[in-house]
Amino acid sequence: MDQRTSGADALTQANDRTQALLGVVCGLSAALFWALGFAGTRHGLKVGFTPVDLLVHRYVWSGVAFLPLVLRAGISDLCGIGWSRGLALMVLGGPVMSLISYTGFLFVPLGHGSVIQPSCATLGGLLLAALFLKEWISASRLAGAIVIVGGLGVIGAESIGHIGIDGVQGDLIFVLTGLMFAGFGALVRHWRVSAVSAALVINVLSLLLLPIYIATVGIAHIAAIGIAENAIQALAQGVLAGPAALYLFAVSVQRLGVARAAVFPACVPALTLLTGWLLLGEPPTSLQAAGLAIVLCGFYLAQRQR
Repeated sequence: MDQRTSGADALTQANDRTQALLGVVCGLSAALFWALGFAGTRHGLKVGFTPVDLLVHRYVWSGVAFLPLVLRAGISDLCGIGWSRGLALMVLGGPVMSLISYTGFLFVPLGHGSVIQPSCATLGGLLLAALFLKEWISASRLAGAIVIVGGLGVIGAESIGHIGIDGVQGDLIFVLTGLMFAGFGALVRHWRVSAVSAALVINVLSLLLLPIYIATVGIAHIAAIGIAENAIQALAQGVLAGPAALYLFAVSVQRLGVARAAVFPACVPALTLLTGWLLLGEPPTSLQAAGLAIVLCGFYLAQRQR
């Protein structure tokens, strides 16, 4: 009897480790895809896309691809999520948040958005996990959150000292979008929304905005930029930073919980600065690098169990 119990416990522990490993891999993969999305956004704005143009690439392609799946699962209740919950997830983790985020890059360099938004998502995720979901937050994670705030202060100092009021405005935009995404993660956990359903519903609901774009902006401008640049944005925004990253993050939340999954967005700053340097030729400034180093220390503390 003891041997059978011991064997069952061992299988349970092995399964828990497998689930945790899957959550970590999915979280890190989502962070990489978001980083590539940030770099793609900065590049797209440089070559002439507007934030609204990028929003179209982010959601239209995946929305069209996912529409048959949502219709098959049931459009009346949006795959069992419901319209009210689906719209809430679309606002916090979909096109509304993305449009606000794209606008922020009009005011500040890549290094600001790539550090501030994911870090605020981490801070907001920890706060919501403690207050809203009643998850226990260790002293180490609390210390990590405080360190992350210090790193954000360094980044904000660059805006105040070197960029001016526009820089402060851009930074505050990324604070807002980071907190919005933290709310998305908390709702996914609280409502027990499946990763597949969350990705499907957000992208399909975003198609509701396409007629507004065509009627007010049209497609002439986006077509004039060229096939190659549009293909880059379709991949970076419409596949990697869109449904792929969203799905992977939702899986991470389900496997690890909100508090632990919330630390993965903090990997995005380093990955974004690296990809921005390698792909766009934008090396980080000394203050950005210092802020990033502090944020990464906070991330290390925040992801510890004790």
